[in-house]
Amino acid sequence: MDGIGIVYAMADNVHELRPKAGDTEKITINLGHVDLGQIDLMVQDGFYSNRTDFIRTAIRNQLDRHADVVKQSVARKSLELGLRHYSREDLEAVRAAGQTLHIHVLGLASIASDVTPQLARATIASVIVLGALHASPEVKAALTDRVR
Repeated sequence: MDGIGIVYAMADNVHELRPKAGDTEKITINLGHVDLGQIDLMVQDGFYSNRTDFIRTAIRNQLDRHADVVKQSVARKSLELGLRHYSREDLEAVRAAGQTLHIHVLGLASIASDVTPQLARATIASVIVLGALHASPEVKAALTDRVR
């Protein structure tokens, strides 16, 4: 059941135990046979429910361990942290004001599906996303020279 959102409901409280599939990005890693065997042993002994659970836990532990460094870097690079959505209305307001955007996001930046490539080029001067950028293929193509 990896990657499927599991929700535990008790009375009127709902708690998300795992992120929903749409809230995650898939990555691929190569591991040596010994490392993989050790992970499988931990899973088999019940310390983790599966390989993915082990890897997510290891990543979270490393991020927690380096949280201060990440915070300093986010501040130094003027990154917005989390989810940042740009609607057609947002970009039209930027264009009407005669301005352009510099999108700097750590997390997920999304551009609405009704944003045209022409509107995106007219209003977005640069894009730096550490995480994921969700936009139509046409908008991504229009911004290719502005994405770093």
